[in-house]
Amino acid sequence: MEHYPNVRPQSNRNRTLRHTFPAEVSLQAALVALGDPVRRRIVRELAEAPDWTRPCGTFAHLPVAKSTLSHHFAVLRDAGLLEQRDEGSRRLNRLRRDEFDSRFPGLLSLVLEEPRDDTR
Repeated sequence: MEHYPNVRPQSNRNRTLRHTFPAEVSLQAALVALGDPVRRRIVRELAEAPDWTRPCGTFAHLPVAKSTLSHHFAVLRDAGLLEQRDEGSRRLNRLRRDEFDSRFPGLLSLVLEEPRDDTR
């Protein structure tokens, strides 16, 4: 097989994102997802932005590695808190506030009202 050094490897962006419906999420999974301060900060920042306006790259200011940030997004997606879609080279995010509130009334409000600690 020939090697082409100037050709970028195929991206895994073409894979389908798996989204969990909030109605399928257990309370334990929701609490685990919201138990991490970085994930709570992601949720708070998404709550302040219109849907589909925050790409993952705009969270690079958080004090974690890019791979860890990807993991946090996956945990939030698996807990039904987050919906993502690819648009070109960007992955846009939407907080599933209404759907999550229907499943766990008041839980998200507690997170959004939490005093900010921007040191994390």
